[in-house]
Amino acid sequence: MRNLMRISTAVLLCIGAASAVAQGYPERPIRMVVPFPAGGGTDSLSRLLATALTSKLNWVITVDNKPGAGGNLALDTVAKAKPDGYTLVMAQTDNVVLNPLLYSKMTYDPVKDLEAVSSVASGAVVLVVRADSPYKTLADVVAAAKAKPGSLTVATPGTGTIAHLVTQLWQNASGVKFTHVPYRGMSQALPDLIGGQVDIYMGSIPTLLSQIEGGKVRPIAVTAAKRSPVLPNVPTFTETGIRGVELASVWGVMAPAGTPKPIIDKWNVAINELLKQPDVRDKILATGAELHGGTPQSMTDLYKADRARLAPVVKAAEIKLD
Repeated sequence: MRNLMRISTAVLLCIGAASAVAQGYPERPIRMVVPFPAGGGTDSLSRLLATALTSKLNWVITVDNKPGAGGNLALDTVAKAKPDGYTLVMAQTDNVVLNPLLYSKMTYDPVKDLEAVSSVASGAVVLVVRADSPYKTLADVVAAAKAKPGSLTVATPGTGTIAHLVTQLWQNASGVKFTHVPYRGMSQALPDLIGGQVDIYMGSIPTLLSQIEGGKVRPIAVTAAKRSPVLPNVPTFTETGIRGVELASVWGVMAPAGTPKPIIDKWNVAINELLKQPDVRDKILATGAELHGGTPQSMTDLYKADRARLAPVVKAAEIKLD
């Protein structure tokens, strides 16, 4: 009985200490690590979140761009950081879900070493062609691919990205064969698409929206479950009769495993409240992204479901990054 009382007292003391830490949090600047270079979609979303938290809650958040190894460098840094709530990462499906499937050796385990805080937004993939392309619809593209299997080139931001996986899902669903041409991001691929060196390009809506609005490329179809509000005239793959291609990259904040739950909860509440603010909502939606939010568990479940769905696709396609 005495031992039980001692254990109970110790537990209560720990809970009290954690709550006290959360009440005073944050007492110094918070580091938000971004797995990609400045200027991209992940960086923009991270800076928007950091600016809004600073403005509305007086939190001081510094954005630290740490690109490399498909996001592994940044996530490894955060996974090994002190779990005190002062180092977090803006993760996304590409690095949390896909990297463990693509790399045979990882220096961290995103499931065991990182803890979900809250999902923030998602970006579906859009298929685009150059403005003067003869392909006007998804049916045109499929017909051309079936006429000469392997002759149509599909460019993506890189091997093992969400866009690449969408291409694989599309081939599986339609029985067509493309030639995949991986680039290191849209900026490298766009000149070749416009110049006619590649036929079509798959990338996220937030990344391609300005190019679409500027008339440089023409959107053909999106991988979302429903039409994008910023591209209301562009059909989904499902609408055109191609099923099983619904997929989006989900951005979410993660912390080192072992971060006190009261701090995780404080962040979760802050993010969910921000996503309700009209100014924040409008800025995110204007990029072509969809709003998320929810609990840490819902974010964990979402990534788990995507991992289970995409693992067989990666294996069947024999996609590896090392």
